[in-house]
Amino acid sequence: MPATPVVALEIGTSKVRALVGEEREDGYLMITGIGECASRGVRKGDITDFDNALSCVEQVLKTAEEQSKVSINQVHVVVTGSHIQGSISRGTTPIIPPDSEITTEDIEEVMESARAISLGPERRTLHSIHQQFFVDDQEGVVNPEGMVGAKLSVSMLILHGVRNRIMNLLRVATSAGVETSGCAFAGLCAGLAVLTPEQKESGCVVVDFGAGTTDYVVYANRCIALAGSIGVGGDHVTNDLAMVLRIPTAPAEKLKVDLGVLSPNVDVPDQPVTIQPSGGFAGRTVRLTDVNAIISARLDETLGMIMDELRRNKLHNVMGAGVILTGGGAHLKNIDAYTASVMNMPCTIGRPRNVSGIATATEGPEYAATVGMLRYGMRSTVSDSSSGTIRNMLGRLFGR
Repeated sequence: MPATPVVALEIGTSKVRALVGEEREDGYLMITGIGECASRGVRKGDITDFDNALSCVEQVLKTAEEQSKVSINQVHVVVTGSHIQGSISRGTTPIIPPDSEITTEDIEEVMESARAISLGPERRTLHSIHQQFFVDDQEGVVNPEGMVGAKLSVSMLILHGVRNRIMNLLRVATSAGVETSGCAFAGLCAGLAVLTPEQKESGCVVVDFGAGTTDYVVYANRCIALAGSIGVGGDHVTNDLAMVLRIPTAPAEKLKVDLGVLSPNVDVPDQPVTIQPSGGFAGRTVRLTDVNAIISARLDETLGMIMDELRRNKLHNVMGAGVILTGGGAHLKNIDAYTASVMNMPCTIGRPRNVSGIATATEGPEYAATVGMLRYGMRSTVSDSSSGTIRNMLGRLFGR
């Protein structure tokens, strides 16, 4: 029986993308259609102009439909934004009678207890990801079913965001004439697309550099230990260049992409760069050392925020696989070596794994979140039609 196509939609600050994919029998993901356009009406992952954002979504869905030759009726939506936060919740339930065998019902009960965190009416839970179980305070239990105990506890990472901001994102999709089958945090999706089992096992942090936000997800101690979003991205680097060097945004972006070189241990030649006059701008000459100093300052700030979170949660020394960079910002020249120097751990560029079909969606780190959303959507479809045991397993791995 042929696989049912799944559609992932990412309404980003820089790009709006739609990918159509099918899962092959060998587990590879086959990309059959892609739609992409420059984003309008979105800032820092939030909708700021509904009609412009809707126009973009309609455009990319039409292109993806034509390329994949399927009718798109449902989409899975990637969610990002600085309002996304993670909270650790712990639930506990007694085993009745005491010292008896722990059952599936006990596990469901304790997980519901952990999910019952008070977030306030303005916030919505995106994911509840269980980290580890405790049987009579014994730590590190992966699966307590069948064990004997008097008390069962679980720690759970709750990812949540501002309800109305998430709803506005979903409303853009539904206004384009499609149903939303679900949504997932961009950082989790990026990790799902690029990480190997060995990287997860060793401990790592996925940093997804977008235009308006930087998302991060930390794998440690065989679970997703931490996740969140920072309202700083590649556009802020461009804006810094424009403001400090007193040049328009367009040449500032070109400077960043074409000539920006992050060099932790190498002196950059102090060569002049001429910005040509255009549109009322008189033109000027800037120094390449100044360009790179400005880019480095913003990167130091962003990476420093993530390091602060790792240290606060005592995770900075358990990142055996280091940092994996995804998103459009991962194209900055030498950013991997620079990140390794700033964060004092190995760093690699993460690209979607086990993907075939349209080449662009299999190669670039900027496609990680959208490709991961396809993976997430496919596993969500399986879990919805399968047993509770499978649903629990998927909840742990993929954040349902």
